Amino acid sequence: MKMTIQYFISDVDGCLNDGKIYWSTEGKIFKAFGNYDHDGLNLLRPHCSIIFITADSQGYDIIKKRIFDHMKFPLHYVSAAERYKWIEQKYGFENVAYMGDGFYDAPIIKSAALGIAPAQARIEARMAADFITPSMGGEGAVMDACLHILDKLGISYAI
Repeated sequence: MKMTIQYFISDVDGCLNDGKIYWSTEGKIFKAFGNYDHDGLNLLRPHCSIIFITADSQGYDIIKKRIFDHMKFPLHYVSAAERYKWIEQKYGFENVAYMGDGFYDAPIIKSAALGIAPAQARIEARMAADFITPSMGGEGAVMDACLHILDKLGISYAI
């Protein structure tokens, strides 16, 4: 059945990257992003707005460099506790595909028109999801999500 999705909103850590915390004596010095996800996002970009959110204040500059500066997608800092209310007030849930991997993402995943969790997500997120990606975060999970959304929109992406 064809859906209407106007917004794809995704958490960053655990979806677009592997979600691990890499600490040194200097603090957070890097995050591991996969190389397939940008292709999927570019396929989806003409068909809906793509928005990323993060609650990682200490890794924000790294995330901003990858998502906003390099890939040219909007990025918002929204704490995990405020995320549900923020999405509800700004976008609603009716036309939203949401991807998240954590405990606090589960209610959003459940409320979204299309809820998505990566393969390694917390059990709460996976139980709430309409679709669990075959790939893990940072290993093509967002690419999987984008292709699934295109399928739900009835859009061919064959190459």
